[in-house]
Amino acid sequence: MAYRSICNCNNYCVALVVLFMGVLLSNAAAASNSFNVMKFGAKPDGKTDSTQAFVKTWASACSSASGQPNADAVMYIPKGRFLIKAVVFRGPCKTRRVTVRIDGTLVAPTDYWALGNSGYWILFIKVTGVTVVGGSLDAKGAAFWACRRSGKTCPVGARSITFNWANNIVISGLTSINSQQTHLVINSCNNVVVRNVKLIAPSESPNTDGIHVQSSAGVTITGGILQTGDDCISIGPGTTNLHISNIKCGPGHGVSIGSLGKELKEDGVQNVTLTNAVFSGSDNGVRIKSWARPSTGFVRNILFQNIIMRNVENPIIIDQNYCPNNRACPNQSSGVKISQVTYRNIQGTSATAEAVTFDCSPSHPCTGIRLQNIKLTYMNRDATSSCKNIDGTSSGLLVPQSCL
Repeated sequence: MAYRSICNCNNYCVALVVLFMGVLLSNAAAASNSFNVMKFGAKPDGKTDSTQAFVKTWASACSSASGQPNADAVMYIPKGRFLIKAVVFRGPCKTRRVTVRIDGTLVAPTDYWALGNSGYWILFIKVTGVTVVGGSLDAKGAAFWACRRSGKTCPVGARSITFNWANNIVISGLTSINSQQTHLVINSCNNVVVRNVKLIAPSESPNTDGIHVQSSAGVTITGGILQTGDDCISIGPGTTNLHISNIKCGPGHGVSIGSLGKELKEDGVQNVTLTNAVFSGSDNGVRIKSWARPSTGFVRNILFQNIIMRNVENPIIIDQNYCPNNRACPNQSSGVKISQVTYRNIQGTSATAEAVTFDCSPSHPCTGIRLQNIKLTYMNRDATSSCKNIDGTSSGLLVPQSCL
Protein backbone atom coordinates (compact mmCIF):
# COMPACT_ATOMS: atom_id res chain seq x y z
CA MET A 1 0.00 0.00 0.00
CA ALA A 2 2.93 2.35 0.75
CA TYR A 3 4.33 1.65 -2.70
CA ARG A 4 0.94 2.45 -4.27
CA SER A 5 0.66 5.67 -2.28
CA ILE A 6 3.87 6.93 -3.83
CA CYS A 7 3.12 5.65 -7.31
CA ASN A 8 -0.49 6.00 -8.29
CA CYS A 9 0.22 4.82 -11.80
CA ASN A 10 1.89 1.51 -12.63
CA ASN A 11 3.43 2.94 -15.81
CA TYR A 12 4.87 5.83 -13.85
CA CYS A 13 6.40 3.43 -11.31
CA VAL A 14 7.91 1.30 -14.05
CA ALA A 15 9.41 4.41 -15.61
CA LEU A 16 10.97 5.45 -12.30
CA VAL A 17 12.45 1.99 -11.76
CA VAL A 18 13.88 1.93 -15.29
CA LEU A 19 15.37 5.38 -14.85
CA PHE A 20 16.87 4.45 -11.49
CA MET A 21 18.39 1.24 -12.87
CA GLY A 22 19.74 3.18 -15.85
CA VAL A 23 21.53 5.61 -13.55
CA LEU A 24 23.00 2.72 -11.55
CA LEU A 25 24.19 0.97 -14.68
CA SER A 26 25.63 4.19 -16.06
CA ASN A 27 27.53 4.87 -12.86
CA ALA A 28 28.75 1.30 -12.74
CA ALA A 29 29.97 1.56 -16.31
CA ALA A 30 31.74 4.81 -15.52
CA ALA A 31 33.38 3.26 -12.47
CA SER A 32 34.48 0.22 -14.46
CA ASN A 33 36.13 2.56 -16.96
CA SER A 34 38.39 4.14 -14.33
CA PHE A 35 41.78 2.50 -13.96
CA ASN A 36 43.94 3.26 -10.92
CA VAL A 37 47.67 2.61 -11.38
CA MET A 38 47.92 1.31 -7.81
CA LYS A 39 45.54 -1.53 -8.61
CA PHE A 40 48.05 -2.60 -11.27
CA GLY A 41 50.95 -2.61 -8.81
CA ALA A 42 52.24 0.97 -8.77
CA LYS A 43 53.71 2.14 -5.46
CA PRO A 44 53.50 5.80 -4.35
CA ASP A 45 56.80 5.70 -2.46
CA GLY A 46 59.02 7.31 -5.09
CA LYS A 47 61.42 4.35 -4.93
CA THR A 48 59.67 1.30 -6.39
CA ASP A 49 59.84 1.02 -10.18
CA SER A 50 56.21 1.42 -11.30
CA THR A 51 56.88 1.53 -15.04
CA GLN A 52 55.17 -1.76 -15.89
CA ALA A 53 52.21 -0.93 -13.67
CA PHE A 54 51.71 2.26 -15.70
CA VAL A 55 52.03 0.33 -18.98
CA LYS A 56 49.41 -2.19 -17.85
CA THR A 57 47.07 0.55 -16.64
CA TRP A 58 47.31 2.35 -19.97
CA ALA A 59 46.73 -0.88 -21.90
CA SER A 60 43.55 -1.55 -19.92
CA ALA A 61 42.24 2.01 -20.25
CA CYS A 62 43.10 2.23 -23.94
CA SER A 63 41.46 -1.08 -24.81
CA SER A 64 38.37 -0.72 -22.65
CA ALA A 65 34.98 0.05 -24.11
CA SER A 66 32.67 -1.64 -21.58
CA GLY A 67 30.51 -2.79 -24.44
CA GLN A 68 29.47 0.79 -25.11
CA PRO A 69 30.18 2.68 -28.31
CA ASN A 70 32.15 5.91 -27.87
CA ALA A 71 33.02 5.03 -24.27
CA ASP A 72 35.49 7.09 -22.25
CA ALA A 73 38.17 5.86 -19.86
CA VAL A 74 40.25 7.35 -17.06
CA MET A 75 43.80 6.41 -16.16
CA TYR A 76 44.15 7.62 -12.58
CA ILE A 77 47.38 8.43 -10.75
CA PRO A 78 46.55 9.20 -7.08
CA LYS A 79 48.56 11.30 -4.64
CA GLY A 80 52.10 10.14 -3.99
CA ARG A 81 55.38 9.92 -5.86
CA PHE A 82 55.61 7.26 -8.57
CA LEU A 83 58.98 6.28 -10.00
CA ILE A 84 58.84 5.43 -13.70
CA LYS A 85 61.48 4.90 -16.38
CA ALA A 86 60.99 5.58 -20.09
CA VAL A 87 57.43 4.62 -20.98
CA VAL A 88 55.35 4.54 -24.16
CA PHE A 89 51.57 5.02 -24.19
CA ARG A 90 50.60 3.84 -27.63
CA GLY A 91 47.37 4.15 -29.58
CA PRO A 92 45.02 3.95 -31.29
CA CYS A 93 42.60 3.16 -28.46
CA LYS A 94 39.19 1.53 -28.55
CA THR A 95 37.81 4.21 -26.28
CA ARG A 96 36.65 7.55 -27.66
CA ARG A 97 38.63 9.48 -25.05
CA VAL A 98 41.20 8.62 -22.41
CA THR A 99 41.77 11.06 -19.55
CA VAL A 100 45.04 10.70 -17.68
CA ARG A 101 44.23 12.31 -14.34
CA ILE A 102 47.28 12.95 -12.19
CA ASP A 103 46.92 13.88 -8.53
CA GLY A 104 50.45 12.80 -7.67
CA THR A 105 53.97 13.27 -9.03
CA LEU A 106 55.80 11.14 -11.57
CA VAL A 107 59.53 11.02 -10.85
CA ALA A 108 62.38 9.86 -13.06
CA PRO A 109 65.24 7.70 -11.77
CA THR A 110 68.12 9.54 -10.12
CA ASP A 111 70.49 7.69 -12.46
CA TYR A 112 70.02 9.54 -15.77
CA TRP A 113 71.34 6.55 -17.72
CA ALA A 114 68.19 4.66 -16.63
CA LEU A 115 66.13 6.54 -19.24
CA GLY A 116 68.35 5.19 -22.01
CA ASN A 117 68.98 6.87 -25.36
CA SER A 118 65.46 6.94 -26.76
CA GLY A 119 65.22 10.72 -26.27
CA TYR A 120 61.97 10.54 -24.33
CA TRP A 121 60.76 9.88 -20.81
CA ILE A 122 56.95 9.79 -21.27
CA LEU A 123 55.78 9.28 -24.85
CA PHE A 124 52.23 9.28 -26.24
CA ILE A 125 52.19 8.04 -29.81
CA LYS A 126 49.38 7.68 -32.37
CA VAL A 127 46.66 8.52 -29.84
CA THR A 128 43.43 10.46 -30.39
CA GLY A 129 41.29 12.17 -27.78
CA VAL A 130 43.73 12.05 -24.86
CA THR A 131 43.52 14.57 -22.01
CA VAL A 132 46.26 14.92 -19.40
CA VAL A 133 45.01 16.77 -16.32
CA GLY A 134 46.94 18.07 -13.33
CA GLY A 135 49.86 16.54 -11.54
CA SER A 136 53.61 17.03 -11.67
CA LEU A 137 56.59 15.58 -13.51
CA ASP A 138 60.01 15.64 -11.87
CA ALA A 139 62.67 14.51 -14.34
CA LYS A 140 65.57 15.09 -11.90
CA GLY A 141 67.64 16.64 -14.66
CA ALA A 142 70.43 18.20 -12.57
CA ALA A 143 72.79 15.22 -12.75
CA PHE A 144 72.33 14.99 -16.52
CA TRP A 145 73.08 18.70 -16.96
CA ALA A 146 76.23 18.26 -14.87
CA CYS A 147 77.30 15.39 -17.12
CA ARG A 148 76.79 17.61 -20.16
CA ARG A 149 78.87 20.40 -18.64
CA SER A 150 81.68 18.04 -17.63
CA GLY A 151 82.36 16.85 -21.18
CA LYS A 152 81.93 13.23 -20.15
CA THR A 153 80.08 10.65 -22.23
CA CYS A 154 76.37 11.19 -21.57
CA PRO A 155 73.09 9.81 -22.96
CA VAL A 156 71.24 11.95 -25.49
CA GLY A 157 68.88 13.22 -22.81
CA ALA A 158 65.14 12.80 -22.47
CA ARG A 159 62.24 15.12 -23.21
CA SER A 160 59.85 14.87 -20.30
CA ILE A 161 56.53 14.39 -22.12
CA THR A 162 56.11 13.99 -25.88
CA PHE A 163 53.13 13.64 -28.19
CA ASN A 164 53.92 12.17 -31.62
CA TRP A 165 51.31 11.75 -34.36
CA ALA A 166 48.47 12.57 -31.99
CA ASN A 167 45.12 14.30 -32.55
CA ASN A 168 42.59 16.11 -30.34
CA ILE A 169 44.86 16.39 -27.31
CA VAL A 170 44.44 18.49 -24.14
CA ILE A 171 47.20 19.09 -21.58
CA SER A 172 45.81 21.07 -18.64
CA GLY A 173 47.27 22.12 -15.29
CA LEU A 174 50.44 20.05 -15.64
CA THR A 175 53.64 21.05 -13.83
CA SER A 176 57.03 19.87 -15.10
CA ILE A 177 60.28 20.58 -13.31
CA ASN A 178 63.94 19.93 -14.10
CA SER A 179 63.52 18.21 -17.44
CA GLN A 180 66.69 16.70 -18.87
CA GLN A 181 65.87 18.44 -22.14
CA THR A 182 62.61 19.90 -23.49
CA HIS A 183 59.67 19.70 -21.07
CA LEU A 184 56.81 19.21 -23.57
CA VAL A 185 57.05 18.26 -27.25
CA ILE A 186 54.18 18.41 -29.75
CA ASN A 187 55.29 16.75 -32.98
CA SER A 188 53.17 15.86 -36.02
CA CYS A 189 49.92 16.54 -34.16
CA ASN A 190 46.57 18.16 -34.93
CA ASN A 191 44.21 20.07 -32.63
CA VAL A 192 46.14 20.36 -29.39
CA VAL A 193 45.29 22.58 -26.40
CA VAL A 194 47.96 23.31 -23.77
CA ARG A 195 46.38 25.16 -20.88
CA ASN A 196 47.78 26.54 -17.61
CA VAL A 197 50.99 24.53 -17.55
CA LYS A 198 53.97 25.38 -15.38
CA LEU A 199 57.35 24.39 -16.83
CA ILE A 200 60.41 25.17 -14.72
CA ALA A 201 64.15 24.56 -14.93
CA PRO A 202 67.12 26.70 -13.84
CA SER A 203 68.23 29.45 -16.22
CA GLU A 204 71.62 27.76 -16.73
CA SER A 205 70.17 24.32 -17.54
CA PRO A 206 71.04 23.46 -21.17
CA ASN A 207 68.37 22.80 -23.81
CA THR A 208 65.48 22.74 -21.36
CA ASP A 209 62.97 24.37 -23.71
CA GLY A 210 59.50 24.73 -22.25
CA ILE A 211 57.34 23.71 -25.22
CA HIS A 212 58.49 22.67 -28.68
CA VAL A 213 55.94 22.54 -31.51
CA GLN A 214 56.85 21.06 -34.88
CA SER A 215 55.03 19.69 -37.94
CA SER A 216 51.71 20.36 -36.22
CA ALA A 217 48.49 22.26 -37.00
CA GLY A 218 45.83 23.82 -34.80
CA VAL A 219 47.81 24.12 -31.56
CA THR A 220 46.65 26.51 -28.81
CA ILE A 221 48.86 27.40 -25.84
CA THR A 222 47.31 29.59 -23.16
CA GLY A 223 47.98 30.58 -19.57
CA GLY A 224 51.45 29.09 -19.06
CA ILE A 225 54.30 29.96 -16.71
CA LEU A 226 57.54 29.12 -18.50
CA GLN A 227 60.86 29.48 -16.66
CA THR A 228 63.59 27.55 -18.46
CA GLY A 229 67.22 27.39 -19.56
CA ASP A 230 66.33 27.63 -23.25
CA ASP A 231 63.38 28.83 -25.34
CA CYS A 232 60.15 29.24 -23.39
CA ILE A 233 58.44 28.11 -26.60
CA SER A 234 60.25 26.99 -29.75
CA ILE A 235 58.42 26.69 -33.04
CA GLY A 236 59.87 24.31 -35.57
CA PRO A 237 59.36 23.59 -39.29
CA GLY A 238 55.90 22.59 -40.47
CA THR A 239 53.98 24.49 -37.78
CA THR A 240 50.71 26.10 -38.91
CA ASN A 241 47.82 27.79 -37.12
CA LEU A 242 49.50 28.18 -33.73
CA HIS A 243 47.88 30.52 -31.20
CA ILE A 244 49.72 31.49 -27.99
CA SER A 245 48.21 33.76 -25.35
CA ASN A 246 48.53 34.83 -21.72
CA ILE A 247 51.94 33.32 -21.08
CA LYS A 248 54.69 34.45 -18.72
CA CYS A 249 58.20 33.78 -20.02
CA GLY A 250 61.47 34.17 -18.17
CA PRO A 251 64.09 33.26 -17.43
CA GLY A 252 64.73 31.60 -20.76
CA HIS A 253 65.50 32.43 -24.37
CA GLY A 254 62.10 33.85 -25.23
CA VAL A 255 59.61 32.66 -27.84
CA SER A 256 61.47 31.55 -30.95
CA ILE A 257 60.36 30.64 -34.43
CA GLY A 258 63.25 28.42 -35.34
CA SER A 259 65.92 27.70 -35.65
CA LEU A 260 64.93 27.11 -39.26
CA GLY A 261 66.82 26.40 -42.46
CA LYS A 262 69.26 23.84 -41.14
CA GLU A 263 68.10 21.48 -43.90
CA LEU A 264 67.84 22.29 -47.59
CA LYS A 265 64.32 20.91 -47.91
CA GLU A 266 62.23 22.06 -44.99
CA ASP A 267 58.57 22.86 -44.35
CA GLY A 268 57.62 26.43 -43.53
CA VAL A 269 55.99 28.10 -40.53
CA GLN A 270 52.80 30.12 -41.02
CA ASN A 271 49.80 31.60 -39.22
CA VAL A 272 51.32 32.06 -35.77
CA THR A 273 49.92 34.49 -33.17
CA LEU A 274 51.41 35.44 -29.81
CA THR A 275 49.27 37.83 -27.77
CA ASN A 276 49.01 39.08 -24.18
CA ALA A 277 52.41 37.89 -22.98
CA VAL A 278 54.92 39.07 -20.37
CA PHE A 279 58.66 38.48 -20.75
CA SER A 280 60.84 38.97 -17.66
CA GLY A 281 64.64 38.81 -17.72
CA SER A 282 64.76 36.54 -20.75
CA ASP A 283 67.67 36.45 -23.21
CA ASN A 284 65.29 37.26 -26.05
CA GLY A 285 61.72 38.40 -26.43
CA VAL A 286 60.12 37.46 -29.75
CA ARG A 287 62.68 35.94 -32.09
CA ILE A 288 62.79 34.48 -35.58
CA LYS A 289 66.04 32.66 -36.30
CA SER A 290 67.43 30.77 -39.28
CA TRP A 291 70.73 29.31 -40.30
CA ALA A 292 72.70 31.11 -43.02
CA ARG A 293 72.46 28.38 -45.63
CA PRO A 294 70.20 27.53 -48.61
CA SER A 295 66.72 26.28 -47.67
CA THR A 296 63.21 25.96 -49.06
CA GLY A 297 61.77 27.06 -45.71
CA PHE A 298 59.66 30.14 -45.02
CA VAL A 299 57.98 32.15 -42.27
CA ARG A 300 54.81 34.11 -43.04
CA ASN A 301 51.66 35.55 -41.48
CA ILE A 302 53.00 36.09 -37.96
CA LEU A 303 51.50 38.41 -35.32
CA PHE A 304 53.20 39.46 -32.08
CA GLN A 305 50.92 41.80 -30.12
CA ASN A 306 50.09 43.15 -26.64
CA ILE A 307 53.43 42.18 -25.11
CA ILE A 308 55.26 43.55 -22.08
CA MET A 309 59.06 43.31 -21.89
CA ARG A 310 60.78 43.61 -18.49
CA ASN A 311 64.56 43.89 -18.70
CA VAL A 312 64.72 41.63 -21.76
CA GLU A 313 67.76 41.26 -23.99
CA ASN A 314 66.87 41.54 -27.69
CA PRO A 315 63.14 42.19 -27.19
CA ILE A 316 62.46 42.07 -30.96
CA ILE A 317 64.89 40.19 -33.17
CA ILE A 318 65.14 38.49 -36.55
CA ASP A 319 68.46 36.66 -36.87
CA GLN A 320 69.11 34.98 -40.21
CA ASN A 321 72.74 34.35 -39.35
CA TYR A 322 71.94 32.05 -36.44
CA CYS A 323 74.90 29.95 -35.30
CA PRO A 324 74.96 29.02 -31.60
CA ASN A 325 78.35 29.44 -29.92
CA ASN A 326 79.75 30.50 -33.32
CA ARG A 327 80.84 26.96 -34.11
CA ALA A 328 80.87 25.54 -37.65
CA CYS A 329 78.87 28.51 -38.93
CA PRO A 330 77.86 28.02 -42.56
CA ASN A 331 78.59 31.68 -43.44
CA GLN A 332 76.30 31.51 -46.43
CA SER A 333 72.98 33.27 -47.08
CA SER A 334 69.75 32.03 -45.56
CA GLY A 335 67.17 30.73 -47.99
CA VAL A 336 64.34 31.06 -45.44
CA LYS A 337 61.87 33.65 -46.74
CA ILE A 338 60.36 35.78 -43.97
CA SER A 339 57.28 37.85 -44.83
CA GLN A 340 54.14 39.42 -43.36
CA VAL A 341 55.30 39.73 -39.74
CA THR A 342 53.53 42.27 -37.53
CA TYR A 343 54.77 43.64 -34.19
CA ARG A 344 51.97 45.56 -32.43
CA ASN A 345 51.64 47.14 -28.98
CA ILE A 346 54.95 45.99 -27.54
CA GLN A 347 56.33 47.98 -24.63
CA GLY A 348 58.68 47.81 -21.68
CA THR A 349 62.40 47.78 -20.96
CA SER A 350 65.34 46.33 -22.83
CA ALA A 351 68.46 44.95 -21.12
CA THR A 352 70.45 45.87 -24.24
CA ALA A 353 70.86 49.25 -25.91
CA GLU A 354 69.61 47.82 -29.20
CA ALA A 355 66.06 46.67 -28.59
CA VAL A 356 65.00 45.99 -32.20
CA THR A 357 67.29 43.99 -34.48
CA PHE A 358 66.40 42.90 -37.99
CA ASP A 359 69.31 40.95 -39.52
CA CYS A 360 67.69 39.47 -42.59
CA SER A 361 69.06 37.41 -45.47
CA PRO A 362 70.81 39.32 -48.29
CA SER A 363 69.58 36.77 -50.85
CA HIS A 364 66.01 36.59 -49.48
CA PRO A 365 65.27 39.91 -47.71
CA CYS A 366 62.45 40.12 -45.17
CA THR A 367 59.30 41.67 -46.65
CA GLY A 368 56.01 42.95 -45.29
CA ILE A 369 57.39 43.66 -41.81
CA ARG A 370 55.15 45.98 -39.78
CA LEU A 371 55.89 47.91 -36.58
CA GLN A 372 52.89 49.45 -34.83
CA ASN A 373 53.01 51.20 -31.46
CA ILE A 374 56.35 50.10 -30.04
CA LYS A 375 57.83 51.63 -26.88
CA LEU A 376 61.03 50.05 -25.60
CA THR A 377 63.51 51.90 -23.41
CA TYR A 378 67.01 51.12 -22.18
CA MET A 379 68.19 52.50 -18.84
CA ASN A 380 65.51 55.20 -18.86
CA ARG A 381 66.31 56.42 -22.35
CA ASP A 382 65.28 55.49 -25.85
CA ALA A 383 66.68 52.21 -27.11
CA THR A 384 68.04 51.85 -30.65
CA SER A 385 67.19 49.70 -33.67
CA SER A 386 69.03 48.27 -36.67
CA CYS A 387 67.88 46.92 -40.03
CA LYS A 388 69.57 44.84 -42.70
CA ASN A 389 67.93 43.54 -45.88
CA ILE A 390 64.38 44.34 -44.88
CA ASP A 391 61.32 46.05 -46.31
CA GLY A 392 58.30 47.10 -44.31
CA THR A 393 56.20 49.85 -42.75
CA SER A 394 55.84 51.50 -39.36
CA SER A 395 53.06 53.48 -37.68
CA GLY A 396 51.97 54.94 -34.35
CA LEU A 397 54.31 55.61 -31.45
CA LEU A 398 57.73 54.14 -32.21
CA VAL A 399 60.47 53.95 -29.59
CA PRO A 400 63.12 53.22 -30.69
CA GLN A 401 62.82 55.18 -33.90
CA SER A 402 61.98 52.83 -36.73
CA CYS A 403 64.75 51.78 -39.09
CA LEU A 404 62.31 50.41 -41.65
